[in-house]
Amino acid sequence: MERTLEQWLDYQQQVHPRSIDMGLERVGEVARRLGLGRPARRVITVGGTNGKGSTVAFIEAIARAAGLKVGAYTSPHLLRYNERVRIDGADAGDAALVAAFERIEAARGETPLTYFEFGTLAALMLFEAAGLDLAVLEVGLGGRLDATNIVDPDCAVITTVDLDHQDYLGDDRESIGFEKAGILRAGKPCVLAEKDPPSSVLRHAYAIGAFAIRGYSDYLVDELDAGWRWREPGYEIDLPDPAMPAPAQRGNAAAAIAALRALDLPVPDQALREGVATARAPGRLQVLPGSPEMVLDVAHNPQGARQLADWLAANPKPTVAVFSALADKDLAGICRPLAPWLRAWHLGPITDAGARGLAVDELARRLGDELPADILFAHRSLADARHAAATAAGKDGRVLVFGSFHTVAEALASA
Repeated sequence: MERTLEQWLDYQQQVHPRSIDMGLERVGEVARRLGLGRPARRVITVGGTNGKGSTVAFIEAIARAAGLKVGAYTSPHLLRYNERVRIDGADAGDAALVAAFERIEAARGETPLTYFEFGTLAALMLFEAAGLDLAVLEVGLGGRLDATNIVDPDCAVITTVDLDHQDYLGDDRESIGFEKAGILRAGKPCVLAEKDPPSSVLRHAYAIGAFAIRGYSDYLVDELDAGWRWREPGYEIDLPDPAMPAPAQRGNAAAAIAALRALDLPVPDQALREGVATARAPGRLQVLPGSPEMVLDVAHNPQGARQLADWLAANPKPTVAVFSALADKDLAGICRPLAPWLRAWHLGPITDAGARGLAVDELARRLGDELPADILFAHRSLADARHAAATAAGKDGRVLVFGSFHTVAEALASA
C-alpha cells in the first residue's frame, strides 16, 4: 500500500522502540545495502550545542551566492518536514521523500531505524542524486554516534559546546566536547568557533591529526563602525551585519567563512558579503509583524538563554514571555539569565512531543522554584498563553516566545 509523507513519518516513529538510539552500526549497514556514495563533491558537517542551524544557513547562502549547487540537511523542522532537506534553496518535495523512504524500507529488512535515521538516509540519497557541489549536514545529537557521522566530511565545524542532552552526552563540557569532536577527521580541517573550546575537543583534534582552525585565534572578528571584518593572515574582508540579529550570529557567520575557505572553494568576496547579509534561519530572534512586537526564538538550553538575555539587554523594551520546554531540559539554567529581563511568564503545554512533553502545571511547579509565583501564569494552550501575553505587554511592549522548537513552531503556524 502506498503511503503519503505523513503516513511514512507516523510509521517511522513506530519502527524503533526508542526515539533516540545513538550508534552507527544499524544506519551504516542500511547505507551499505543502499549502495550510498558521497552526497556531494565536498561535505561540511556542522555540530555544536547552539548555532548549528544558523551556521548551516550562512554556509548555504554564501555558497549559493558563489554559484555552487548546495544541499543542506537540518533538524528539527518548524512547520513542514520537507524543511529538513533543501537542494538549491528549495525544500524537498513529498514525492521525492516518499520514494527515498520506500527504498530505505526495502533495504533495511529487519534492521530497526529511528525517525532521524530514516531522514538522514533519505537526505543523503537525494543529495547524491542531485549532483551537488557541496552538502552541508547538521548533526542531530552529539556527533560521534549521530547518523550524519556515517559520512566523512571534508571539513567539520563545532560551533559551541555547552550543557544539553546530558542523558546522552555527559554531565560536563569536557564529556560533551568529546562526543561532538567525533565528527572530526584525520588530515581534514576542523573549525572550532568558540574562543575557548573544551580541552577534549583540542586533544581529539591533535590525536587524530585534524587541522584545527580556531576562532578568534587563527581567524579574527573585528568590530567596525558599520559592519564587521573577518581576517586571517594574508586575507581580510569587511562585511555587513547578518540579517539574523542575535549577537552570536557574527561568530556563526565567521565560522561559516572559515569552513568555506578551508576547502578552498571558489567563493568570491561579493558572495561572502551577499551570503552573510541574506542568510536566514527561522525562529532565531524572528520578529512577527503586529502590535505588540512578537519575537520568536528557539533558545532551549542555558547557553541559548544566556545569548537571548544578551540580546534583551542590548534591546531594552518591556517584555513578557510565552514559554514552554521539554521535560528533559534544564529549566533553572534557562530561566535564571532571563529572569531580570522578563516581566511575566505565560506558560502553555507542548502537546506534540510524546513522552518528552511537559504538562503546564508541572512546568509551573518547576519554574516556581526559581521565579516569584505572581509572575507565573499557566494556560490551557500556547495560543491562550500568547493571547494573554499580548494583552499584558500592550501595544508598546514585546512578547517573547521561546523555550523549544515546538513552542516557536506553534506560534509560526498560528501567525
